[in-house]
Amino acid sequence: MVSERIAGQFLPRYGYGISAPECAVVGPGGGARAESGLTPRKPSLRRDMPGAMALSIGVGWCLAALIAASVCRAASLRAGVAKVDITPPPGQLLYGYSERRTPAQGTLDPLYARVLVLEAGEKRLAWVDLDLGRPFGPESIREIREAARKSSRISCLLVQATHTHSGPVVMDAYQGARPAWETAAIGKIEGAIGEAAGRLVEARIGTGYGEASIGYNRRWVNLDGTVSMLWRNLTHIPTFPVDPTVGVLRIDTTDGKPMAILVNYACHPVVLGMNLQYSADFPGVMTRVVEEAFGGMPLCFFIQGAPGDINPLARAVADDGPEQLKIAGRGLGESTARIARSIHTEAEPNATLEVAEDEINFSLRWKPEKFRQGLLVEGGPDASKHYSERIASAMQLPVVTVLIDRRIALMTMPGEPFVIFQMNWRDRCPVPDAFFLGYTNGYFGYFPTIAAAAQGGYGASNSNTWVEVGAGERMVDNAVARIYEMLGRLTDGPVEPIDK
Repeated sequence: MVSERIAGQFLPRYGYGISAPECAVVGPGGGARAESGLTPRKPSLRRDMPGAMALSIGVGWCLAALIAASVCRAASLRAGVAKVDITPPPGQLLYGYSERRTPAQGTLDPLYARVLVLEAGEKRLAWVDLDLGRPFGPESIREIREAARKSSRISCLLVQATHTHSGPVVMDAYQGARPAWETAAIGKIEGAIGEAAGRLVEARIGTGYGEASIGYNRRWVNLDGTVSMLWRNLTHIPTFPVDPTVGVLRIDTTDGKPMAILVNYACHPVVLGMNLQYSADFPGVMTRVVEEAFGGMPLCFFIQGAPGDINPLARAVADDGPEQLKIAGRGLGESTARIARSIHTEAEPNATLEVAEDEINFSLRWKPEKFRQGLLVEGGPDASKHYSERIASAMQLPVVTVLIDRRIALMTMPGEPFVIFQMNWRDRCPVPDAFFLGYTNGYFGYFPTIAAAAQGGYGASNSNTWVEVGAGERMVDNAVARIYEMLGRLTDGPVEPIDK
């Protein structure tokens, strides 16, 4: 393997990642510089890299998945949006830092649930974007899904979290009753889905891309192949891999007025660190910047990508958290607004909405006793008891693949994927536009690459990654194969070869 060294860090030049020139861009004076660099189609991994196709399409795995796929065709795509405040009252423990034991003392900025409903024919998809650290647990998601099905004819539900570390703790199951704030939020979300479905109008859709360099890779690979964690990078040392791609999905009414702007980007919302106020972190600032740029007309969504190893360059020091939020949020928001303005939306005369909902079987990565010991060391007795009782030796992970108008693809992962997965998905997906949704429809810890799992480090070899090694690769394979199936390029029977 050819390699090079940047600032003392070992960088594989070819293989499972990107080369050094595609690292985060640092602006004058050490500030992160947002790159506008609009491109006509999705960015991709370098085509000259032998490892760019390292993830093979595991059709056998796909056949083993539990399948539910459907296609609906209509004369037009229809869309509707809604937003509701789900900020809890003070007093809830905050998500993301086990050592933060003090409950929230107030609100810096509100937490919202944003809803987009898309319809083509008889197919309706509800996309719920939460300013929370993770999606709700399975029972709460099931409750939302059933209510949406009954009241709004929703046939597919996506519940995604932005992954802010300044939201309330969310768990699959609680030792006592479900928190009152979560019950109230679920009711509001069910109402917002109904509101968005009631506002459905014919829509036009378009995509655009640019760059914003607000993040860095927090895994420092040493010369001996081991990993050290770079939790803060205040001097903006170049690291890799980092995906600066800002993918924007714009939805307009038929007269060209923007209805929704969805921003797909990968970065941990941890600018505020261990603060004690509720906040959406930098995505909250970003959405406000974009909405203000369009006169408040569209609803802006932050669609978290695969930031399992990506932290923001801007970090709170002492009491400057709000100022640091502005640096990160405005940088991404201004780039997004430029991209969104450049997008030409179109109405497909024969709109399609195709969905595959799979549950893929995986095993626990660790021996149960060693896993319990790891939980005890890292999280203490409460974490050890909670997780060891709820994480089974075998599990089914929900993965959803969506194809809109046979050109815009979405794939989901139920946890924290490393950034290379979204880059590989975008590179391998056979349609022009591919968006990656992490933290969707469940939470199963971190998904490191096979190489990262071997190297070690946080999210790669500690107790917060509990699904078997290779799970992320299999989920990407599954989604790629699903899109080929939807395009009719993978069939359920053998096809005779054509002689030249």
